[in-house]
Amino acid sequence: MRLRLPNISWSWSLPATFILFFVVAGAPFPFGSTNDLSIAFWCLCLGAALIFAPTRDLRRPHLWIIAGIGVIVAGYAFVLHEQLSDHPWVAPFQPIWKQASVLLGVPIAPSASIVKNEAFFALGAPLANILAILLGITVGADRERARRMLWVIAVSGALYALYGVLSFLIEPTLILWRDKTAYVGSVTGTFINRNTAAAYFGSCAVIWMLLILEDVRRRIPERHLEWKRLSLDLRAIPPRKILPQLLSLLICLMAMFMTGSRAGVSLSLLAMIVSFIVLLRKDLPPKTGIWISLGSGLVVALGLMQLLGGRVSSRFDSQGLVDEGRVEAWKSTLKIIADNPWFGTGMGTFQWAFPPYRSPNISIRGIWDIAHSTPLELASDVGIPLALLVALAWAIMLVILARGVFGRRRDVIIPLGAAATATLSLMHSCLDFTLQIPGYSIPFFALFGTGLSQSFRSDKASPTLDARRQEDGRGDRAERTSSRVAELHKTV
Repeated sequence: MRLRLPNISWSWSLPATFILFFVVAGAPFPFGSTNDLSIAFWCLCLGAALIFAPTRDLRRPHLWIIAGIGVIVAGYAFVLHEQLSDHPWVAPFQPIWKQASVLLGVPIAPSASIVKNEAFFALGAPLANILAILLGITVGADRERARRMLWVIAVSGALYALYGVLSFLIEPTLILWRDKTAYVGSVTGTFINRNTAAAYFGSCAVIWMLLILEDVRRRIPERHLEWKRLSLDLRAIPPRKILPQLLSLLICLMAMFMTGSRAGVSLSLLAMIVSFIVLLRKDLPPKTGIWISLGSGLVVALGLMQLLGGRVSSRFDSQGLVDEGRVEAWKSTLKIIADNPWFGTGMGTFQWAFPPYRSPNISIRGIWDIAHSTPLELASDVGIPLALLVALAWAIMLVILARGVFGRRRDVIIPLGAAATATLSLMHSCLDFTLQIPGYSIPFFALFGTGLSQSFRSDKASPTLDARRQEDGRGDRAERTSSRVAELHKTV
């Protein structure tokens, strides 16, 4: 009798998938990955994963998207060459080098950047984002891997939110093993800044809400929801099936409100309301359904703001929508852009470029090392042409995600989750610097890539996933049938 060993099939997609999920879950951990060592480590991991990236499921639209990302990379490469080279092709030298040479009386080699070689060290975060979105496209081309990506971000976000709440209650003066020097009265999780933490927890709350809604909708057999019997349908769902997801959503919302961030909380609630309406738009009553849902969502959001967001409301009352100092900083940044429109002052040089332009209306307290507006800071660092190219790429990405949201019949929460978090992070970054923190940007750029990849209908479905869903659907229908029979017996 000959012993037969089981056939174990090896797939080259496994290393890429595992590494990507590890990076997505781990990037927020080391203080938001803002130091160069953390960024270099994540770039190394993502680069290694890209070597094993699966390409079997890629189709022509995916290749066009990757080609577009290649154009962005070429734009960055050209600007970096001009800022780092001793002999740039077209970029003019910064006049500050000639002035320094005259004052010191010694010859100084000029540069197109106000800080030599700084652009090389500032390249890490954009490189990590590009690698993450490329891996999101390749790994997320498979439906099952794309859904796992959602769960990895959602579960890791809930764990970070739980840590943030518990650490705030037990020892609010520490972040991990370091002393907390700022935002002592706010939950920041593993991030340094409460605004970034609010955007992260809010984005994870959006994903949890979509996962819950999809699960609930799948368990209701009607093609369109019957709102009169919705409560009966919801009671038929076993609590053990939905309670863990609801608790995770509640933890993310609690951590988000406890950050005290005005823009982060407000934009997250808005993203949740819009995502809810878009996902259930076909089940809403015609004509007035959307407006009623929007009004109800705003009422619920205001109620949550009063119940859980007391500190957020007080900040709105005392400081308004935007700080006056931040507006003045934006005006000063516009002056930097006006004086350096083509190639900027150099990537990563904002903290050195800002002092000569600092408005006298800004308080002398503190150092402005960030513009608190990612688009403005990008334009001041690399120039208007590259900033417009990046803005065009964002617009195209949002259009593709919208096409996926309104064009797909199944797994619509993947492009919808990507579109909601992309819009949230982009709007928040116009007022702050969320997308400049790798601990936030790396996981969600991977999600953006996954959403882009799943915005096009696949030619083939995953048989294992479809079989499992059919089996789950049969079980759910049996549970609902038995529950309704019991309800009818009680009524009789």
